[in-house]
Amino acid sequence: MCNTCGCNLTPGNRDLAYKPVAKGATAVSVLKGLLAKNDDQATHNRQHFDAHGMLAINLMSSPGSGKTALLEATLDALKGELTCAVIEGDLETENDANRIRAKGVQAHQIVTGTACHLDAHLVHDALHHMNLDGVDILFIENVGNLVCPASFDLGQHINLTLLSVTEGDDKPAKYPVMFRAADAMLLTKTDLLAVLDDFDTTKAEGHLRNLANPAPVFQVSARKGFGMTEWLDWLRGQLVEHRTRVAAGESRRPAIQADGVALHAHA
Repeated sequence: MCNTCGCNLTPGNRDLAYKPVAKGATAVSVLKGLLAKNDDQATHNRQHFDAHGMLAINLMSSPGSGKTALLEATLDALKGELTCAVIEGDLETENDANRIRAKGVQAHQIVTGTACHLDAHLVHDALHHMNLDGVDILFIENVGNLVCPASFDLGQHINLTLLSVTEGDDKPAKYPVMFRAADAMLLTKTDLLAVLDDFDTTKAEGHLRNLANPAPVFQVSARKGFGMTEWLDWLRGQLVEHRTRVAAGESRRPAIQADGVALHAHA
């Protein structure tokens, strides 16, 4: 989508763009330049996270899937065990960041204006407003959008994709880029399954598997606490694995959309 709609320009990279006025320059070359600069910044962000022993997680989904509610429940459950921080991305308002701060957790809001996704430059700027010393997990709640966020490396280690049971079990088939890039898929608001007859959790997982994605699927309800134990155990395990990699001088880059094909995660 960003290749054609122009949303690859964000407040974080607008000054890095150039007008295609030189002989042979095209809009495509501008886009490629922006993506290359984004990837360079993402690598720097990831090195920064690794130096702090911090696991960075990119939360992606459509608007209203329950990302902030999941964060609130997760932060409550991990209080006193792990130190977390949150970067929030929205077109306008600090509503979500204020919800996180109300939990006593450090949060920085990125207001993107018209940009429908975060990029590595925006995340880098946010880090200058945060104290990362002692932080175990940094959650980056991306702008609600099932397309563009999967195409930009932020420097994260893990992609987490949420799918609310109110949306439709065929979303992984309709939006394969984001779900193919997921390191885990959370089916959210599962407390509503009792009153919904048009969402099949088996079909939702089947669509994910049809994308050749073996990622774990968790069925959770942040509101009622269903499935939170399994999700939290997985999260703790990811932190342990991450710190083991870093201790061995390695890191992890999640799958990112490139030239129409999602790349496999690699160290």
